[in-house]
Amino acid sequence: MQHFSASPREMLASVWRNRALILALTKREVAGRYRGSVMGLAWSLFTPILLLTIYTFIFSVVFNARWGVSTEGGKTEFALILFVGLIVHGLFAECIIRAPSLITGNVNYIKKVVFPLEILPWVAFGAALFHTSISLAVLVVARLVLHQDLPWTAILFPIVMVPLVLGTLGVSWFLSALGVYIRDIGQIVTMISTILLFMSPVFYPISALPERFQTLVHINPLAFIIEESRNTLIFGKLPDFTHWFALTVVSAVIAWLGFVWFQKTRKGFADVL
Repeated sequence: MQHFSASPREMLASVWRNRALILALTKREVAGRYRGSVMGLAWSLFTPILLLTIYTFIFSVVFNARWGVSTEGGKTEFALILFVGLIVHGLFAECIIRAPSLITGNVNYIKKVVFPLEILPWVAFGAALFHTSISLAVLVVARLVLHQDLPWTAILFPIVMVPLVLGTLGVSWFLSALGVYIRDIGQIVTMISTILLFMSPVFYPISALPERFQTLVHINPLAFIIEESRNTLIFGKLPDFTHWFALTVVSAVIAWLGFVWFQKTRKGFADVL
């Protein structure tokens, strides 16, 4: 029986060893999603703009919602703040929703002994990152058009996202393997993703919640990432590096544990499928 290493070194080495394959499959994944559509890749630009417009209208006009800070930009500032939360949650949600079907949707790869199945979560993440980059570009352009400036702290945004990347990959490895054995996991994850959208400070600041609920929201790792993303991209504040470091360590452990689970359970994929 073939042995699959689950060491942290192998987790990193696999990415580097298969980097060309990951890039090629990611490109195919992105192109395949829009193949046959009239607008093609333009949908990746149109969709975030449309969602931003709808959410902003609903929450700032219909519900007359306001952020808990003093801003001169009014509804435009609210739109940018809201959009940051949607970008962070969207990256995580797209990956975990796809994760349970990564293996079951690529049965042909399982029969190929030499194919590195462990890279499939990286491919899904790469495709999600492409759409996140488009949304981020929309945010930056909107900020420059509306306010004619961009905080210098925006260069720290990729650093803020490191814990999210590690944690997302760990959860994706875990769910992609679990999805082979428990097919209902896909529906459960979709519901959890929706719950996290409203349990994270996407549409509201944590300070707007009653104090007894603030601690509960802070337990959600997405809350810290969303808040610090806004600090760097919108408010021009430095992130809390102490909290960031602690969350990065925890996320790295989650990534490794997810990889271990995947490597230990992949031996039974062929039998189940």
